[in-house]
Amino acid sequence: MSGSLSLDAESLYRDLLRALQPQWGANDRLVGITSGGAWLAERLQADLGLSVPAGVISSAMHRDDFARRGLADGGVTRLPFDIEGAHLWIIDDVLYTGRTVRAVINELYDYGRPARVRLAVLVDRGGRELPIQADCAAARLSLPADQKLSLQRDPDGRLTFSLRG
Repeated sequence: MSGSLSLDAESLYRDLLRALQPQWGANDRLVGITSGGAWLAERLQADLGLSVPAGVISSAMHRDDFARRGLADGGVTRLPFDIEGAHLWIIDDVLYTGRTVRAVINELYDYGRPARVRLAVLVDRGGRELPIQADCAAARLSLPADQKLSLQRDPDGRLTFSLRG
């Protein structure tokens, strides 16, 4: 089965923005996970009026399934600010098993030791395999393990979800 989900990604983005605003500190920085999280972090940076650009982080080099996946879903880590002592918000589109977040945290520590790391996601779909949870999630839902929920972005920047399974 494939198709669109009735989740409104744009509405969920606005909910995520509203949830982050009161929690945002002057020294907080955004780091978006390639690719959906990076799209969200880029928009959040603009909508929060932040002068420091959002970073982008790849989980490719620290995945526990690297031998099978390789760099196919890679991307390149770009952090335009110092990680050492920073207060970071990792941004992702969909939180599922927690393995991508674990890999990203390992990647972050290759660049320094942040003072605090928090996680914000558009959708938490449950199904965790590791003890990782979002500090902020615009929506929580449950999907069968054989279905994949992913964020899509059209050329105009509009966000939608696709569901494959």
